[in-house]
Amino acid sequence: MPDQQTIVLTGASDGIGAAAARQLTGRGHRVVVVGRSPEKTAAVAEEIGAPFHVADFADLAQVRALAEELTAYPRIDVLANNAGGIFTRQTTVDGFEKTFQVNHLAPFLLTHLLMDRLVEAGAKVIQTSSVGHRAFGKIDLDDLDNGRDWNANKAYGDAKLANVLFTKELHRRYADQGLAAAAFHPGGIATNFANDTSSVMRFAYHTPIRHLMTSVDTGGKRLVWLVEGTPGQTWTLGEYYERNRPGKVNPQVKDEALARGLWERSEEMLGL
Repeated sequence: MPDQQTIVLTGASDGIGAAAARQLTGRGHRVVVVGRSPEKTAAVAEEIGAPFHVADFADLAQVRALAEELTAYPRIDVLANNAGGIFTRQTTVDGFEKTFQVNHLAPFLLTHLLMDRLVEAGAKVIQTSSVGHRAFGKIDLDDLDNGRDWNANKAYGDAKLANVLFTKELHRRYADQGLAAAAFHPGGIATNFANDTSSVMRFAYHTPIRHLMTSVDTGGKRLVWLVEGTPGQTWTLGEYYERNRPGKVNPQVKDEALARGLWERSEEMLGL
């Protein structure tokens, strides 16, 4: 049995987040369940005997409140930024495009606000990305909200590409302070993904083809593999994984200036 870790797991009220929460608890870890739905989040937490917090990432004030609540834990060994999704075109209360905010800006903010605690613990920061980052992503730092030409797939691809670029830059800035960062694709998981969008992906997730997809338990195991792995041995710091192996990436992932630019632009957008 691996050493017990305290794991803050966002997006844990459903899908692979809930599956990973169950698996990690069963393996002796302390999971802190974070979700958007009060009812679903409480239900998962009660099932596994874990503490929980509720925050909607479409509202950055709730992300800031969540970070404050999480400071109550003596130690955070893993921050698993798993919350995300693909949405219809919406502007949040903070003035940002919803898919970009929920998938990138909110976890960027949460990680920033917890950074001192994460560095203190030599923590792992894990981003749930997607193969969509290379299929649909093409980031323009001057149009991160895709205001010029929005479509659901592009917005999602850009947000998941931002997850990988964030991982790269997080590694560059903090690896020498003991932080270990990684991003991964959980698989084409049979969940409620893309339910509320115009994306063609909704047809795959809500038709009989769904039965050919990866189970939530398998997706959860891929997150557990990173959580329990030893950075530098089990997996390489700052890299993107698919099926527990290094994955093919969007060419923009190799653009170090873009990764730095995205970090700096994100800080500007968030007033950090």
